[in-house]
Amino acid sequence: MNLNLTFVDCILLIFCLVSIWFYCYAIYAGIARFGNPTPIDPNFHPSVTILKPICGLDRNTYENLASFCQQVYSEYQIIFAVREAKDPCIQVVHDLIDRFPNVDIQLVVSDLTIGENLKVSNLANAVGSAKHAILIIADSDIRVEPDYLQRVIQPLNDPRIGVITCPYRSLACGWAATLEAISTATEFQPGVLVSNKLEGIRFALGSTIAIRKEVLDAIGGFPAIADYLADDFLLGNLANRFGYKVVLSDYVVEHVLANTSLVESIQHQLRWSRCIRVSRPWGYLGLIFTYGTATSLLFWIATGGSMLGNTVLGITWLSRLTMAWIVGVKCLNDSSTAKYLWLVPLRDLLSFVVWCCSFFGNTIDWRGRKLKLTKEGKLVPIQAHCAKVAPTYLGSV
Repeated sequence: MNLNLTFVDCILLIFCLVSIWFYCYAIYAGIARFGNPTPIDPNFHPSVTILKPICGLDRNTYENLASFCQQVYSEYQIIFAVREAKDPCIQVVHDLIDRFPNVDIQLVVSDLTIGENLKVSNLANAVGSAKHAILIIADSDIRVEPDYLQRVIQPLNDPRIGVITCPYRSLACGWAATLEAISTATEFQPGVLVSNKLEGIRFALGSTIAIRKEVLDAIGGFPAIADYLADDFLLGNLANRFGYKVVLSDYVVEHVLANTSLVESIQHQLRWSRCIRVSRPWGYLGLIFTYGTATSLLFWIATGGSMLGNTVLGITWLSRLTMAWIVGVKCLNDSSTAKYLWLVPLRDLLSFVVWCCSFFGNTIDWRGRKLKLTKEGKLVPIQAHCAKVAPTYLGSV
């Protein structure tokens, strides 16, 4: 075997070896988190308020929102917050109020704006009506089971814990959404699990954020994050900076993806990637060590398809697929990964391209608005609406 490697070959080989380590560690982190579920204390069921920012109709909006109204829990309140009085989602909320008369459901309609992130303005408009000291924030495209509240809330039995967040798997319809769902289960969530195991999680995910009201007040309330794109990240990150512990739950919620085109899906992922880049710049740069599918392919090409190149490529891809199966299928129970595991390499190459492109430019298109993303992660408008845009969901980045 010829081991006369160039400097570039050595760099690519290092990337491959670190990627293999990452895949193995992600397996360990996934088993450690989901193999040791949080015990349930039946006597711990503090009253909670669920804040739901809504705008327009998502795929299966009624079913998603209704799942939060069917909780087997002693006392909880749900506040739906919307900006426009003519928003079609308002009728859905009225239908829920009629169907679940025993659930404390409230609708807040207000166009009061406190920043460029309109979802956060919705939350700020809703929180004034919250009756309880524990708040749960979840995007409108999230669906849960009846035991959601009882299980998610358990870590707050420890007064040192200020924020709880949940991993999620995506429900996809269409090829573009399926590729995105595979990325979530086998790329993004493994990264979250590794971060949680290595240093403890220091951020939150929009899938679920359970936060004490006193913690929210301590970090400056919703006005503190009203101009940022990564509002969910900051709720956990600011709480951590103020000395509160953030916990990653072992409860996996479901994220219902819209049936979008491949171009729309890539635009969404590029916006999301730029958001992560400004939120965790060094961590985002370090993602190069997780793209083993791409770097091993480049190493194989650089070494001219040598025996070493074939060996590294084979071991890297086998490690990648094994991690995708264990974390995506066994830990997260993701149906898209189970059915289309063979698409993981293609999804990885697409993710690598998106990652590279995300370093160029700082403008984003978000629900018909042209915005500039500053180095601090703030949103700055650079042009007003030039046409009326149909109401769409503002929950997920």
